[in-house]
Amino acid sequence: MSDAGTIIRLTTAQAIVRYLVSQFIEIDGVETRICGGGFGIFGHGNVPCLGEALYPVQDALPLYRGQNEQSMGHAAAAYAKYHLRRRFMFCTASAGPGTANLLTASALAHANRLPMLMLCGDTFLTRLPDPVLQQLEHFGNPTLGVNDAFKAVTRYWDRITHPAQVIQSLPAALATMLDPADCGPAFLGLPQDVQGWAYDYPVAFFARRVHRIRRQTPDGAEIADAAELLKSAKRPMIIAGGGVQYSGAVAELTAFAEAHAIPVVETIAGRANLLATHPLNIGPIGVTGSDSANAIAESADMVLAVGTRLQDFTTGSWTAFAKDARFIGLNVGRHDAMKHLSLPVVGDAKLGLPALGAVLGGYTAPADWTAKAQDKRRAWDAYVADNVAHGNRPNSYAQAIGVVNALCDKRDRVVTAAGGLPAEVTANWRTLDIGTVDVEFGFSCMGYEIAGGWGARIAQAEVEPQKDTIVFVGDGSYLMLNSDLYSSVLTHKKLIVLVLDNGGFAVINKLQNNTGQDSFNNLIKDCPTVPEPFAVDFEGHARSMGCNAMTVLNPAELAEAFTRAKAADKTTVIVMQVDPYEGWTTQGHSWWEVGTAQVSESASVREKHAEIEATRTRQRQGV
Repeated sequence: MSDAGTIIRLTTAQAIVRYLVSQFIEIDGVETRICGGGFGIFGHGNVPCLGEALYPVQDALPLYRGQNEQSMGHAAAAYAKYHLRRRFMFCTASAGPGTANLLTASALAHANRLPMLMLCGDTFLTRLPDPVLQQLEHFGNPTLGVNDAFKAVTRYWDRITHPAQVIQSLPAALATMLDPADCGPAFLGLPQDVQGWAYDYPVAFFARRVHRIRRQTPDGAEIADAAELLKSAKRPMIIAGGGVQYSGAVAELTAFAEAHAIPVVETIAGRANLLATHPLNIGPIGVTGSDSANAIAESADMVLAVGTRLQDFTTGSWTAFAKDARFIGLNVGRHDAMKHLSLPVVGDAKLGLPALGAVLGGYTAPADWTAKAQDKRRAWDAYVADNVAHGNRPNSYAQAIGVVNALCDKRDRVVTAAGGLPAEVTANWRTLDIGTVDVEFGFSCMGYEIAGGWGARIAQAEVEPQKDTIVFVGDGSYLMLNSDLYSSVLTHKKLIVLVLDNGGFAVINKLQNNTGQDSFNNLIKDCPTVPEPFAVDFEGHARSMGCNAMTVLNPAELAEAFTRAKAADKTTVIVMQVDPYEGWTTQGHSWWEVGTAQVSESASVREKHAEIEATRTRQRQGV
């Protein structure tokens, strides 16, 4: 019997939940529910109605109780990243500060083009009880509230003012989250009264539906133009971004590079597109890159940028390339494909690379160019090997990275973000398997590390439960957002967390010094408002949240502790102090534009400003 014409009476909240339960996606021939569940903190703005709707579907949409709304959003972003944007989690928060706490996480998901659905409480549509608890009043615009702030950090935004609107809004939100070009967070503001209002919905709206990610075939003329341009190249290179993985185009990228002998460099988001041992993997590029990748970028006459938004850390604020280098942008997003006057090829990388290769025919890069790139990579590998080695020198991030890299399973997932660790992991981590590195540097958000690790582990447990999620976090980020250590223990989602304590915000202290300034307010000992600095007992703190915890004195002890953590069945936190001044990776950095003071009473600041400005001559200006 057909459901056509049949209706069912549901509240707005019940309709939203029933719709999510019925949406599936086909991944490698297997149909899986698109929404993996949700993260929620209940309050008066969402528990009476949305909470009521979620209770009966706990098996279909497991709800993880968060400790902080921002960290819930980070966990949802990491979950989506693990699943290559093909699955997402929702986050629900109450009206007012609970929802406001999600703003940072929404911005992170937006910057990284990651799907996340926010179902957030809002003030009463009728306004009869106004002003209500936690409501912001804008005297000249009663429709304006906290939820409107999300318009700047979402790809889809709506406020549901009538139950019937979800029939249009939910499919539109889902289409946005699944769109390869426009992917990002979606926000639904749910007024507290509207959540409970009932409506006669068509049953057909809740029919089981299977979705597939759209693959856009590149335009044939754009492919032909790109092939003609690439054939003229004497020194071509490929920049492989995160979009290669989201497209599932790692095999196509590898085959294309091998067929045409073109060196490949990786962005931060594109780390783990190729194994470290692949002969055409010349290393990470840019500000946190490698001497090898940056050396060939300086000489390349043709750059094929695949699945990258060409962020400043990739381009060295557009100084990493020769001024006369030509760019081809292969990207599913038109906005990214045409950056810096690139010849655009708008389309899916998995389809675009083979199409470009077919027209390119037997073209291969000159052998001496490829050999030069490989020589540079061998020299970089030697530098990294020395950089991560430990002996009679201060503890460093690089040494800790080297220890873990040597002992982890090739399918373990590494998570880090913000501060000095993204640069150190990007430069020193040797990829053991494809798609195993999550360095959040699109928004460079302190606090993502542990929360993102938890979300990544939830996703990993669905696919590879026997593997580990490993989190690198500095003391600054740990103090900013650590409560999901407790979440991981509560939910039996084991993490291995390395807390590398350098006494404050050491990488910003380094930047401060590098721009001619004295140390001020970054390292704890340099804070003028701190009379007596002291170290946090991170081990004791982690134990108080139910974790195993150990403090080690050096990399040798770290190796023993990491081995024990691998064997453990719950979250383990390993703490090691690292030197805030020594042991940084000093090679491989391209120029990075930061604002410096044109006028200062400090001679060192004036000198650094002149020095930095003098290097600007290589900066491309959009041509």
